Amino acid sequence: MSTWIRNAWMEAVKLKRLSDIRRKELRQAAFAVLEREGIAGATLEKVAAHAGASKGIVLHYFRNKQELFEHAMREANAVLRDAVVARLRLARTPMERLDAVIEGNFEAHLFLPPLCHAWLSLCAEVPRDEKLARIQKVLHARMRSNLLSALHGLASPRDADDIALGVTALIDGLWLRLGLEPGSVSREQAIRQVRDFVTARLAMCGAETVSA
Repeated sequence: MSTWIRNAWMEAVKLKRLSDIRRKELRQAAFAVLEREGIAGATLEKVAAHAGASKGIVLHYFRNKQELFEHAMREANAVLRDAVVARLRLARTPMERLDAVIEGNFEAHLFLPPLCHAWLSLCAEVPRDEKLARIQKVLHARMRSNLLSALHGLASPRDADDIALGVTALIDGLWLRLGLEPGSVSREQAIRQVRDFVTARLAMCGAETVSA
């Protein structure tokens, strides 16, 4: 490889890296604006101001507001995913894996009223936006997969599927509650609600197995 080609290649890599960093900064700025303003009040101008950039710079990386907030939802999804994955790596038993999924969805730095409100603002657009709907579907599918993996051997496939649905619904509902009514539920209360549900359902499965 000639020196010119190598230098050109290195420059291209550098520009791509800078572009990726800038796009990530704008996604994070978009989510921060959503936390503060909600979807109705969030604008490209406000995102640009939060990121210390111009509206033109935002439009250079994202075609429109819809695409920007789609990527903001992906960013939030990735943060939540990483929190769960980090806990799952430390889990050794099925119950520890269940706790990893439950606690990871209520991380102290995530389960906060502004973040819950921002997430709800994005979720409110899901029925009207196919891309956001796909992201939400992926999120629920991943949670279901993690829960079914943890429940393997603890409950029958049918019971495991029901428990996974119940856990997902509880988590969504508790995020909804905190987003709509700040201070209405603490992280500890949320975790306890979901754990109690799982414990009760597993006890029922055991009782049904014995009676059968």
